[in-house]
Amino acid sequence: MSNLEKTGVAVHFISGLRTHRTIPYAAIKGLGLDVRPGRSGVLDIADVFTSQLAKTGKHLLVVDDLHLVDSESLAVLEAVRRRSDCPMVATAPEMWALSRGQLAVLNNGREAHLQLDPLHYEQVHLLIAQILGAPADAETTARILTKSAGNPRLIVRIAETASLSNLLVMKDKKWCMVGDTLWNEHLRGTIEALLGELNADEFTALHIMSILGTARVDVLHKVIQPEALEGLERRGFLTVLADHHNGSIAAISPPVIADYFRGSKKLRDRKLLRSKIAGVLEAAPQEAPETRTTADSLSRVLSALRLERGDHDALTSRHFHDHNADRERIRFERWQANKTVANAAALLRIYWGAPVDIERARRVCAETTNFDADPRDLLFVKVTEAMLAIQDGQGPSVAVDILQNFAGDYRDFRADVENAVVFLSASHGRVPEDTSQGSVALEGRGQGMGSLVRGLVELYRFKPAAALEAVEGAGDDDAFSHLRPFIRGFALFAAGRVEESLVFALDWRAEARKNLDQFGVVTSSYVAAHGLLYRGHFEEAEYLMSSVFAMGRPGFVVDSLYDAMLRLAGLRHATTAIMPALSIAAQARTDIPDVGPLPGIGKGAYELIAHYNAQPSAFDRKATKLIRRQLKSGYVLEAMMTALLCTCLCPGRPVLDLLQKILREGGISVHDQFIAIAAAVVEGDYNLLGLLLKHYEPDIDTYQVGLLLRGALKRHVIEGDAAAADSMTQASSIFAVRFPSANEQLSFNSFRTTPLTEREIEIAVMAGHRTNAEIGEHLGISARTVENHISNALRKTGATSRISLFMLVGTSLPPRDPG
Repeated sequence: MSNLEKTGVAVHFISGLRTHRTIPYAAIKGLGLDVRPGRSGVLDIADVFTSQLAKTGKHLLVVDDLHLVDSESLAVLEAVRRRSDCPMVATAPEMWALSRGQLAVLNNGREAHLQLDPLHYEQVHLLIAQILGAPADAETTARILTKSAGNPRLIVRIAETASLSNLLVMKDKKWCMVGDTLWNEHLRGTIEALLGELNADEFTALHIMSILGTARVDVLHKVIQPEALEGLERRGFLTVLADHHNGSIAAISPPVIADYFRGSKKLRDRKLLRSKIAGVLEAAPQEAPETRTTADSLSRVLSALRLERGDHDALTSRHFHDHNADRERIRFERWQANKTVANAAALLRIYWGAPVDIERARRVCAETTNFDADPRDLLFVKVTEAMLAIQDGQGPSVAVDILQNFAGDYRDFRADVENAVVFLSASHGRVPEDTSQGSVALEGRGQGMGSLVRGLVELYRFKPAAALEAVEGAGDDDAFSHLRPFIRGFALFAAGRVEESLVFALDWRAEARKNLDQFGVVTSSYVAAHGLLYRGHFEEAEYLMSSVFAMGRPGFVVDSLYDAMLRLAGLRHATTAIMPALSIAAQARTDIPDVGPLPGIGKGAYELIAHYNAQPSAFDRKATKLIRRQLKSGYVLEAMMTALLCTCLCPGRPVLDLLQKILREGGISVHDQFIAIAAAVVEGDYNLLGLLLKHYEPDIDTYQVGLLLRGALKRHVIEGDAAAADSMTQASSIFAVRFPSANEQLSFNSFRTTPLTEREIEIAVMAGHRTNAEIGEHLGISARTVENHISNALRKTGATSRISLFMLVGTSLPPRDPG
């Protein structure tokens, strides 16, 4: 509405209110119509309103909460819609059963029916920042999303009341939770208003569900009447999902309603309900999960991912949280009763993926008895203790001491401990130049700790073939689950087998979601996100990462991958937004090194690309310095990915030389076409560039080539080389026609020293394919005004032509629909 009013549209807003639903004409009188005394009937008011809509100019009728508008106002609206062709936008709950009077207002003239999907993680992040004046940290954002089920009004209400109740505090310019709940008394009225339409049976059903938590539908049918469940589902208070037992489960939506029942002091029948439930319910049967077969079909896994976007991130996350909390409680109680290594390992495995209780984890590591322990469990506990030391900020040296002391006491574990030391050292400092120096066991393959560490180290060193060779085999007896498929999936990606990597990772992720395995979801999503982004599947990648963020910060082993995905998700926003301060990447930890073992784990590449605002030549120096640091640490894969991205965004000779050297030494030839095109771009050989683009055969780098051409165009514009910019504009246009899917790009918004106005941006986006007259007609302004805006935009950006301006601005901003 605000944007429409800025363009001159007269918006007539009517809002239905629950308290005014029985007051005649309450909604329509909110317009302030000038109705003469004695002429206040339905048709009289309709005459006055119709005459207003007939005035010169564009008009829009907006009816918010149509289901709460009083009957007399509905009658006026029906009469007006029959007399006027003014378009209307109306809102009502999706599951609401509309009355005849409400339906009479709809389906009568120009209107659109929209489904407002729940907000995803990044949208919630931005909304909280707008409401509270500063962004929230990852845990707070995920909790608010989970509690609200993505409902914008509830997000705002939860955030505001939590800050008023001092449940949120400002730390390091971000809002953080002070406890483990956001429920407060200020939310009670909001929830009671939501539940005001329920009958007694439906209200009791929600109360029972709040006691049960997420439960199977067949279990709910034993304690709740089917009519009550159907009524709740029809009103949107109950969501049914598939669970990991291939059945159906039901959860309260939005989940904050469950907090209302659990925290209510007025509800006196809680013990009675508990007794009723306990007397009726039977234990849910356990079923072994079915074995999935992996089909090498990219279209299948992408279709499944797009279909999954219709699910509620918040409810899925709540299901994970409930499952993890139940497992953690049961396993901790089991360990308290019998402090064996087996029980300790079972509990600590949860903390590798699910949120960790640091105090409990420390206690388990300190108090567990080693008598008669399985060697794999004992090794797992000690490696976990070492990783906890790193998590506490004690550093890799303390972790190594823990493992070496353990090896001194248990000499049979010496080889495995040495492998674990190599793993920790390589992941948190420097990769050994020769993997065989770490331990003889590193030369092994197939089974055991040695093969996994060798595979991971070879992956760090950008030796994907060696990494794949090291992790051959099923690895059913691996002490560290998910490390083998992680190495295999990311090695496929590093080797240029991007589609195979995507199919493998997305199938693995689907299995992990089905089994409520948060460790598997995070690790598989990290692999899949790289493949999706590399192929230009931005929407799918953003959803996939958003679904991970909605679960909150994971266990201490995969939290670095979580931070890496925050940076990946924030990179596109940071390079396209004029004010990137609200980038989701701000939630990633900043107390980490610039370089890391895998792309995104170190913060250096993100900081370089998102926050650098100097000239291209200075960027070349910064990028070269960072890549050399990555190579010096042995993180060759990270260096290759950084060099490739920097070459695409701002192609320059120093970075391209490093990229060529890395690929040549690694024996990787899948990027040869890209390298040849990049060399022609950097050398300014436009005849050769034209031939290379003319004979280009689509490969894994098709998207990257389009990104490279636009990056070169921006560089020439910034450097003031008009002739080179025109040549690059022509090359980019030809390539975009051949490969339109490579047309949506990342860019360097940080190089734009003079931001355009909103109108100049709007016109520049259309300037590439519409005349001034067509643009003027579309926007309702004169052709001369359009020409003035284009002239101003050319001057501010340094672009040399309309096409150059279109290419330049079109890659600096999120895609817009000009029509």
